[in-house]
Amino acid sequence: MYKKALTSLTILFFMMGFITCLNDILVPYLKAIFSLSYSQAALVQFCFFAAYGLTSIPFSKLIERVGYQKGMVIGFTLAALGCLLFYPAVVLHTYPLFLAALFVLASGIVLLQVAANPCVSVIGPKETASSRLTMAQAFNSLGTFIAPLFGAYFILSALTNSTHAEGVVYPYFFIAAVLIIIALVLSRIDLTGMDTGEADDTGWLQVLKEKGLLLGVIGIFAYVGAEVAIGSFLVNYVMDISQVTETQAAPLVAFYWGGAMVGRFLGIFTLKAFAPARVLMAHALLAVILILISMQSTGTLAIGSMVLVGLCNSIMFPTIFTLGIKGLKAGQEKKASGLLATAILGGAIVPLLTGLLADRLGLHHAFILPVICYVYIAWLGFRNLTKLSD
Repeated sequence: MYKKALTSLTILFFMMGFITCLNDILVPYLKAIFSLSYSQAALVQFCFFAAYGLTSIPFSKLIERVGYQKGMVIGFTLAALGCLLFYPAVVLHTYPLFLAALFVLASGIVLLQVAANPCVSVIGPKETASSRLTMAQAFNSLGTFIAPLFGAYFILSALTNSTHAEGVVYPYFFIAAVLIIIALVLSRIDLTGMDTGEADDTGWLQVLKEKGLLLGVIGIFAYVGAEVAIGSFLVNYVMDISQVTETQAAPLVAFYWGGAMVGRFLGIFTLKAFAPARVLMAHALLAVILILISMQSTGTLAIGSMVLVGLCNSIMFPTIFTLGIKGLKAGQEKKASGLLATAILGGAIVPLLTGLLADRLGLHHAFILPVICYVYIAWLGFRNLTKLSD
């Protein structure tokens, strides 16, 4: 039962990563189709990740009522509906409709996130929760690695012939079909051991008063915001530096997310060998150094150092997540997961602010905002490390 549950969850994490990272292709694609500014194009990520801030807590309550398995089936179905809504958006050639479709799609992903993250944490030994969640996140990163290549071939390659963003229709129809099939299969698998347990009566604000959880919520906000901001504008960043087309620049997004995939597989071992807080601090500090190098340079060095930040991102989410819920009372993990998932709202706010900075200062200097985010994460790792040594 344990292996079957973990296998199902790894497939789920793959699809979540694939769909989320495809936004990094939609940003330059829709920017070109609708002649958008950087901040207007950033609304793609804003509407997608705003769903986390608006629906995470309500979906946590839904999971408490229907359980993990039914919650994930509903999540896949809702995400498929969002994919299908791309068709009327293309027909009517209206940017706000694309944003609405992305919000519906993201709502399904949020439900999957809220169900999956605590599920991975609780289905095995507590002492290996970080490495187990890192393994699941590694398959999430496999999806993020494949998505830009998929998007470059099926979406960006049609950019010169696109007039009404029709390049997204068939790819998202295909994704919708896959999601519906997964929902049907998942609904028929016996995962009775994956129940949500007893509902906890502790209030949401009372759970948030746990200082470790509160700092973890801020950490998830900063991490997701920085990671998404870099991924969203990487294609345009490379185009500005090297004068290449969107299709030529897109594979570098795959390398950016591929670095996270490699790092997460390595993290399965490093998080067992070293204190997770120490690994988190080291990765965040390296990310700061790499971005600053990129901002102060041009050409291959600027591109390569920015792409390598993906490797630093690798262990951040699972480590911050597990540090955030560490020490909570039994049964509080679901509420904590909902609060931590709400913090993924950082993926809406930080890219939008980065886009506004790019419109005013230029894209090269706008990445100072992700630097600030990584500095906080480094401090969070340091704080947990010193707390551990007390």
